[in-house]
This record gives sequence, structure tokens and C-alpha cells, in this order.
Amino acid sequence: MTALAARERSGLCDDALAAGPDAPTLCEGWSVRDLLVHLHVRDGRPDVALGEAAGRLLPALGRRAGRVQQDLAALPFGELVERVRSGPPAWSPARAGAVDELVNLAEFFTHREDVRRAQDGWAPRELDAQESRALWRTARTLARVAYHRSGVGVVLVVPDGPRAAVRKGVPAVTLTGQPQELLLHAFGRRSRARVEVGGFPQAVHRFQQAFPAAG
Repeated sequence: MTALAARERSGLCDDALAAGPDAPTLCEGWSVRDLLVHLHVRDGRPDVALGEAAGRLLPALGRRAGRVQQDLAALPFGELVERVRSGPPAWSPARAGAVDELVNLAEFFTHREDVRRAQDGWAPRELDAQESRALWRTARTLARVAYHRSGVGVVLVVPDGPRAAVRKGVPAVTLTGQPQELLLHAFGRRSRARVEVGGFPQAVHRFQQAFPAAG
């Protein structure tokens, strides 16, 4: 695993232990334990992930996936955390450096913030330049998909840093924030992402109707 992705994975596990299994997350309806079960399944149980996705069409597969998830949720919390901390199995493509950074860095950064920002007294973390650049690349790519129904143009702006037009259109809004905040906003964590929406009032109104700040 790459250093950045591994660092976020390890940090998420530390923060999960500090919050406790029943603490809330920003993933609606999920406790910290539920989130860790999801991550463990994502890492190395494609059969269970398939059962979740295809459960309506293949009820038996869905029931089996549900039983596996229940068994994982019943593990001692510390053991579940360490399973996530250890990462994907050796056969998983996610262990390849390029794949890990492309997929797991953003995934584990976001889910770490899902844990942190659901607790009282949270504050944004200071990220080093390398991680900020990596998250900026992901935010820029994700935003092109995330804001396709915005109805206005969208420009991402990092204060004293880069900017990128991710959706063409006139009028346009600007989303201003640090790369990690822009990433969280694009991932739908708008209620906790420190992003300022700017532009002509009618453009801002139209954008915020499509993407309410409470999201």
C-alpha cells in the first residue's frame, strides 16, 4: 500500500477505536462498527459485496451476504479494527501501489472524516503538500461527475492555489476550499465540508437547490 493511503487507513482505525463501535458517522444510519464492516467487505469479500448489490435479484445471495455481515459485526470491536488495519488480502489488486493511491486514499480519507466529523469538537486536519495534491487530483476528477446535474457551471478554487472548471456553463458558481474540503463536498458531505459557494445569486441558488448544504 502507498504511504498516503496506508496512513489514512491507519488513522481511520485509530479514530474508530477512540470514538468507539456505537459512535455515529456521517454515513446515514451507520455506526462506526457498521462502517468498518463495510470497509472489511470492500477490502476482501467481493462475494459479499455482490450479494449486497444483487440481493433483490438473487435473494439467496443477499441472505448469505447479510449473514456474513452479521458475523463480522459480532466480532470483538478491536479484532474488526485490526482486520481493516491490515488491509486487502495479498491477492487483491488494491494492494498495487497505483490502484491503492487512486482508490483507497480518497476512500479512506473520506471515511476517516466520516468518523471524525460526526463527533463533537472535531476540527479540520492539517495535511501535508503531497496529500493535498493527491486529493486535489481526485476532487477535480470526482467533481466532473458529482456536479453533472448542477444546472450551472462549476469552478473549483483552492485559495492561493489551483483552480479548475469542472462543469461548463454560464452562469457559473465557484466552490472555494482546501482540496480535502472540496473532495468531501463532491462526495456529498456538504454539511461538514468547509466550502464556500460563490457567484451570482441566481446561480448560487440554483446550485444549492441541486446540492443542499445539509447533504
